[in-house]
This record gives sequence, C-alpha cells and structure tokens, in this order.
Amino acid sequence: MIELRIYIRSGESGHCQNFLEFFHQSPGSICHLNQHQLQEKLKAGDAVVMFDGLDEIFDSGKREDVITAIHRFTNEYPRVRVIVTSRIIGYKPKRLQDAEFHHFILQDLNPAQIQDFVHRWHELTFTDAREKVRICDRMKRALEYSSTIRDLAGNPLLLTIMAILNRSQELPRDRAELYNQASRILLYQWDVERSLVEDSRLDPKTIDAKDKQEMLRRVAWKMQAAPEGLAGNIISAEDLEDILTAYLKNKDFDQPRNRAKLIVNQLRTRNFILCDLGADSYGFIHRSFLEYFCASQVVNRVQALELSLDELKAEVFGPHWDDESWQEVLCLIAGLIAGKLTGEVIQFLIEQDGEVQKFTNLFLAAKCLDEVRDRKVIAAVDSQLLERLKELTKYDLNYSYEPYGEEADLVEKIRTQAVSAIAFTWKEDPETLPWFKQLAQSDDDSAVRRAAVQELARGWKDDPETLTILNEIAEHDDNLGMQVTAVQELLRGWKIDFKILSWLKDVVRFNDDPNQRSSAVQELARGCKDDPGTLPWLKTMAQSYDDWNVQKKAFQELVRGWKHKPEILPWFKQITQSNNYSDVRSSAVEELARGWKHDPETLPWLKQLAQSNDDSIVRRAAVEELARRWKDDPKTLPWLKQLAQSDDGLIVRRAAVEELARGWTDDPETLPWLKQRAQSDDDWDVRSSAVEELARRWKDDPETFELLCDIAINHPCERMFDFQDNPRKIALEIMFKQYPDRPKTLEILRDRFANDPDEQVREFAEKQLAKLDKL
Repeated sequence: MIELRIYIRSGESGHCQNFLEFFHQSPGSICHLNQHQLQEKLKAGDAVVMFDGLDEIFDSGKREDVITAIHRFTNEYPRVRVIVTSRIIGYKPKRLQDAEFHHFILQDLNPAQIQDFVHRWHELTFTDAREKVRICDRMKRALEYSSTIRDLAGNPLLLTIMAILNRSQELPRDRAELYNQASRILLYQWDVERSLVEDSRLDPKTIDAKDKQEMLRRVAWKMQAAPEGLAGNIISAEDLEDILTAYLKNKDFDQPRNRAKLIVNQLRTRNFILCDLGADSYGFIHRSFLEYFCASQVVNRVQALELSLDELKAEVFGPHWDDESWQEVLCLIAGLIAGKLTGEVIQFLIEQDGEVQKFTNLFLAAKCLDEVRDRKVIAAVDSQLLERLKELTKYDLNYSYEPYGEEADLVEKIRTQAVSAIAFTWKEDPETLPWFKQLAQSDDDSAVRRAAVQELARGWKDDPETLTILNEIAEHDDNLGMQVTAVQELLRGWKIDFKILSWLKDVVRFNDDPNQRSSAVQELARGCKDDPGTLPWLKTMAQSYDDWNVQKKAFQELVRGWKHKPEILPWFKQITQSNNYSDVRSSAVEELARGWKHDPETLPWLKQLAQSNDDSIVRRAAVEELARRWKDDPKTLPWLKQLAQSDDGLIVRRAAVEELARGWTDDPETLPWLKQRAQSDDDWDVRSSAVEELARRWKDDPETFELLCDIAINHPCERMFDFQDNPRKIALEIMFKQYPDRPKTLEILRDRFANDPDEQVREFAEKQLAKLDKL
C-alpha cells in the first residue's frame, strides 16, 4: 500500500489534469514509482491519496476546477481511497458529497484518548519508574486543574509538545504562554531532542530560538497584510526570504540572503513550524502558530511603546473584531498584554454597536476575558459583560415577525450563543451552575432551555443534580423538543437504559411531528447500534412504517451503520421492487446507489431499473443516481439522451434533461441538444424543462433570450388541467426574472396581457406589469 499526498492549497494542482505527473512534483508526494507502476498501483486500489488544503485555494473558480479534477480522478481509479482536507471556514460540502465523498469533521481527542496518550507516551519515554510516575502525574494534574491546557490537549500536535515541555517544567496555565513555550520547543529543543547537528554553514550560537521567534513574528505580520489576510496562511518564498534577510542584515550577519535560505529550510525540515505548499509558497504547519506570532508581534509593539492603547483599540481591535479570521489573534493579544489593558480593550468591545453583526463584539469580549489570568483586577468589566450576555438570552427584535423564518432563526441564534458564551467564560463562577439549572428548567424560551440543557450535560456532567434534571425533562417535560434534547444528551454522556430506549420508540410511534420522529430514529440507531434488536427494528421502520420521513431516515441509518452486513444489500434491492410506496422505493434506490457505488453489480442493476421498472418515480431515481454517480462512464451521456427522448414516463424524461444539463454543461454538444429539445420535443413539459435549464445555465447565450421570446408568443400549448403551467407562462417568468431590463420583455408582457388566450398567462402578465407600474 502506497500513500500519496498533494498540497492542493498551492493552487498549482488546479491546473494539473494529470495527477500522475503531479505526484512526482508536489512536496510531500515524492514518489519512487514511474508513471506506469504508479498507474498499476492506483488501478489495483493499492493506494491512499490525500488532497490537502482545499480551502486555501482562494479563487472560487479554481477551487471548483480542483474539485472537478478530483472527481475525475476518483472515477478513473474507483478503488483508491481518497481523502480531501479543508478547514471549516469557507468549506462548501455539496460538490464533494455529490461526488460520493463522505463528510467528516475531525474531532479533537476526547478525555479518554488524551489520558491514553499521556500514559503511553510516558511509558515509552522514561525508563526510570519513579521519574516516569512523577512526570506523568505532573502532566495529569495540569490537565485536571487547567481548563486552558485541557482544551488545547485535544490537538495531537499540541499535546505532544506539552508532553515534551512537561519533562522539564510545569506547564503554563494560560494559552498564550503555552504557545510561546511550544514554539520554543519546535525552534530549539525539538532539534536537541532529535540530536540533530546544525548545518555547518549556519552557526547555532548566533541564531537562536529567540531570533527565529522574532523573524516568525515578522513573517506572520506580513502574511496578515496580504490580500487574503490571516485567512490565507500563505506567503511566497521571495517575501519570506526578504523578511528573514532584512532581519539578519539589521543584526549585521554576513551573507544574510544565504543565511535566510538556510533558515527557511531549517524551519521547514527540522523545526517543523513552516511547511512548503508548493509553487514557491510557504505556510505555518499549524494555524495556531500563525495566530500566535501575529498576536505577539502586536504585543511587542505595545510593549515597545510603538503602539498606544488608543491605537491598539483603533487600529487592531476596531477594524477586525467582526472578522472571523482575526478572532483567535485578538484573543491571544488579550492574553498577552497586562490584565488592566485587557480590561480596557474589553470595555471598548462592549461599547461597540454590534447588533447588525449579531453581537460579535460581546461574544469576542467574552473570549478575551477568558484569556485573563487574574480577573479580579478587572472585576467591574467582568460583571458588566456577564450582565450584557444574560440580557442577550432575552434578546428580541423591536418589531413583529413570523415565528418561523429568518428573523426567528436570528433571535434564536443570538440567545443560544449567549448561553454558550456564559457557560464557557464563567464556568468556574460559583453562581453559574445554579443559574444554568434554573434556565434549563424554567426559562420561557425553549431554544434557551435546550441550550442550557446541553451546556449542563457537557460542562457539569459530574454534578449529582445534572442527571436528575435531564431524566426529569426527558420523562415529563411538556415540550417535546426539550424531551428530545434531554434524551440526546443522556445518550451522549450516560449509558443508555431501557427507559430511554422505550421513550425513543414511543416518539416514533406516537409523535405528530415528522422531524421529531426522524430524530428519534437517528438517535436510537446511533445510540443503540450494538443492541441486537436495533437492526431488525430499523428494517421494520424502513419497510412498513406509514411515515415516509421515518422510512427514509431508517434507510439512511441502515447504510450508515450496517452497510457491511452481507444481508443488507439484497434487502435494499428487494425493497426497491416490493414496497407499496413509490417514495420509499425511490429512496431505497438513492441509498443503494450511495452506499454500494463500487459494487460491480450496482451499475448494471440501476440501468436495468431505470429502463424497465414499472414505476416512473423509481425509474427517475435511478436516472438521477446514474447521472450523478457515474457521470464519467462514457455510456452515461448517450444513454441519458435516449431516455430524454423516448422514455414512456414524463418525469423520467424531464429528469434526464435536467441531469444532462447539470452534469454536462461544458460539453459542446449539450447546448445545441437542449435547444433542439426546447423547440421540438413531442411533449410540452419536456420542452419547458429544457427551456428552464437553458435560462439557468446559459443565460448569456444570445439565442436563449430569443428562444424565450418565441415560446412566450408562439407556443401552442392548451392546458388540460388547472394545475399545469403553460410554457408561455414559464417563458414569461424566466424573462421577467432574468432579463427584466430588456425592452422586449416589457413589450411581450403587455402583448400577453392583452392577447393571450390562456387566463393563467394573462393574469401572470398583469401581475408583473403592476409590479413595474406599467399597466
């Protein structure tokens, strides 16, 4: 098994259609095989390929090109295991999900995993039994008593550095100092631990860890000033060398440019704090170090009196408090400067008018406060901020709005975020836990209560009253949403018991809310996966329950949790043939195609289903799955065209037209083919679909507007039923939406209002003319 890695964040791979060549070019993916040998490995599936850093291609068009190239690669080598990495910021999962990628968020190590790591690390590191116990216990105490260290320990790299640091000293209790010590480990002690010898051309006595830290501060600040700012984490090799050269020249080093090149190599290959992104670009190996060095550069300027408090507020916090990519930097600055100065900065944030920005100023202020070691020195600001956040748990708009919609979602988000901020920043305050208990049991707002229940369960699990409160809400609360939340937290943090299992099944059987029923199916499937009764129960729900939402959720959970059981695939195939509900059969087709795409029997089976199944809804589902999951099969496109023209089912023909337009937009034959369907298909409904796709994807083609005009005036449709839409009306709708400023749009609207024989078309034209005040 070979492992290959491409740093796609360099941007170059977006233009590389032949990944086989790129495997030999990309840093970190140096391959000892020739292209033929590599191709054989890929065809056999004897490889794991990682495409690393999708989010750091900043141009959205190039990012789409990369996704398309990756999709093409997975279709060419379907047996290869492929991983694509991206930070959450800027990540849009749909394209990759459509290409059959499963979506995961990499979680931090949990407490049990952290403890296991600590135990194993010390077992392997120390030979002296007493020393091993002493040092290991010191680290365990730090993890137990410091919430900061405990939070950071979930990151494997930082946990490893903590373990190294803990060998010789107590771990720092605040985050900024921990990053400072971690960078020292990487820049100096890391080399010592590995017994590395410095390059003879570079004297280690004259360029030490402090020099490197200072250079990296300047590098981070330069990266911040780039167009992408802190969101980028990228700097050109030329800019990087220029910064280091200028520093060395100012320190009177000989041959500063040559020394700068050597230091860059050292920072990358020996200190592991910078990484080569390809295309002559570099970035910090972990984003936390970019944020720390940028923050420490600001703090250095404050301490050197180059930046006054007023300037810190006006030039650093003022322009950036609403910038997500700056949040960590500002928090670190708050932790690095003196407590009273931090109080002034927090006061500044409190005074900002942040309602339009969803009170980001107050939530950032709470994070900054959490960085302060001695909060007693700013007790007044602490109390003021807490009261403001408690007020936000009651926040509301000053005008009436619908109970379901954007405004309601906004209010709920602000209230619940305030609850979370209080739980995070004031967890150690003795008054916080009683307040949360009261909130969870009696607040007027159910969203606030749910958030309080979640925080109680996760932050105060060991409090003896927490389990009692959760059980009481799960069993007796009048609000079903509260019951579901309590049960979810019980499943998450405590061993499931018969009472919870029975309650979940009752929700599925008796509750009126389809969303709550679906949620109960999901929680039961995931929380009781090892229970032997869960699989047959899910099969029953999927096959015979009289709610389609419950059946669909049961299908999804069966694929998620039991896909590898040999009886599941035949069972799915049986469902697609024998279930009484079309929607259930089509849902089974979707899940089968998603879960067993690489099974050699799936493609021919789906094609047979699409061509010969008696139910057009099932045939449509098969067509959609084939078009989306087997797009690069050379037989798919001609087969879709044939279905679009000749299938007996209208919805199948429409689906074929829509999928062809969606999946083959760049094919030069697609546009003329769609125009032909729009003008001459035997069925007016198919013609309407073709027109809609033309307007959606080829709006700027000069013939599209003319085609719409022709249909709006000359299409001969006579509707048979009131629910049908006249193609003339559809064409008018598109013209009004896509081309409202064209004179011909207004001209045809007036003509149809005056002359169209169909009342539906006349009414639509009248309504649009009224909007334009052109009647």
